[in-house]
Amino acid sequence: MGRHFDSIIIGAGQAGPSLAGRLTQSGQNIAFIERSLFGGTCVNTGCIPTKTLVASAYAAHMARRAADFGVHIEGAIKIDMKAVKARKESILAKSRDGIENWLRHMENCTVFHEQARFLSSYEVQAGSETITAKQIFINVGGRAHVPKMPGIGQITYLTNTSILNLEELPEHLVVVGGSYIGLEFAQMFRRFGSEVTVVEMGPRLVQHEDEDVSAAIKEILEAEGIHLRLNAECIAFEAADKGAYVHVSCDDGEPKVHGSHVLLAVGRIPNTDDLGLQAAGIVTDERGYIVVDDQLRTNVEGIWAMGDCNGRGGFTHTSYNDFEIVAANLLDNDPRRVSDRIHAHALYTDPPLGQVGMTETQVRQSGKPALIGTRPMTKVGRAVEKGETQGFMKVLVDAESKKILGASILGTGGDEAIHCILDVMYSGRPYTTIQRAMHIHPTVSELIPTVFGDLKPLV
Repeated sequence: MGRHFDSIIIGAGQAGPSLAGRLTQSGQNIAFIERSLFGGTCVNTGCIPTKTLVASAYAAHMARRAADFGVHIEGAIKIDMKAVKARKESILAKSRDGIENWLRHMENCTVFHEQARFLSSYEVQAGSETITAKQIFINVGGRAHVPKMPGIGQITYLTNTSILNLEELPEHLVVVGGSYIGLEFAQMFRRFGSEVTVVEMGPRLVQHEDEDVSAAIKEILEAEGIHLRLNAECIAFEAADKGAYVHVSCDDGEPKVHGSHVLLAVGRIPNTDDLGLQAAGIVTDERGYIVVDDQLRTNVEGIWAMGDCNGRGGFTHTSYNDFEIVAANLLDNDPRRVSDRIHAHALYTDPPLGQVGMTETQVRQSGKPALIGTRPMTKVGRAVEKGETQGFMKVLVDAESKKILGASILGTGGDEAIHCILDVMYSGRPYTTIQRAMHIHPTVSELIPTVFGDLKPLV
């Protein structure tokens, strides 16, 4: 039968370790299984390493702009990719090691650094050992999707994971995919000095955003010299002497693009294919995501799924919130639900995009009578002072209840300022709560009351 525990947690992403802390504090004896790197996507291949590289790219960008601020730098700006990588590795290693050490020294927590596989609804194989528990929590995350596009097997390609290990600067990086991950890497490597082309099957970038947001991001990227190939409906690959050819079918431009490096950024898939979920009777959808209810319970009693593998978020913050929901329900007699949370995400191009609640497109589709307010970042004193005036703010309000429906801030500090709006949305207060607030000058947030003070009907 093997060793028995009160609970088993599979996967050391954002939700798993924090849940381990709560369960052990409650008196449980738990088993924690992680097959690879502690910390999951965020720490190892997601937020921490990419935003560290974004910071290096921003430094290079500002160095090139130094003369705009009356600062003169002698000589060319040079990028030391080995040093950039070393800085990234140093920062993520502290987080990864911190999580692993916390778990390994956690009282009543036994760590298995092994592959996990279900044998039944209560039995899990951890390496060569079989362990059992009445409660099992799955937090296995996801990975880059590599679709079976023509010629993909003929070339060497990068994913969001392997591109982090480059120690040389690509001469020409071709990014396949014009959404969040692809655009962050595109701008980053352009600022490092690479020629960059983004190939996107759709008619516009970041298609989940409103058209005006997509258009503004397109303008920002093109102003930095990034080539965009939209409507690329027939993407295919061909090996070349140096690098690869990416075939596209676009309205204009050359029929194929030659790149020294190719980055695939065309979506994510869950790490559920090698867990033996069928042995436990756990239901997944057609994409492999574990189906969960509003409190993150699977169809099998005593088994929960948290984080990217359940298809209910796909962000670090949604994964951590999954932990909070599970812990509240199990340990605090606090019936929290996934449906209680308000959608929120950011795109970390420069300037960043912060988006919460409904988009303008979604509001229009809902048929709700609504009000809208917009302001360009050129009206934000803080942005003008920093010399970063690209982008705009947009807010949407229910015309009847006066509650905020959603907002987008594309501009410097937008990823932080958006929380002024999000917190009022969670409080259930009308937009006048922000409109009448006195914000500090000079900040990006200070213009938000002004935007709400000049609403017009959405027609």
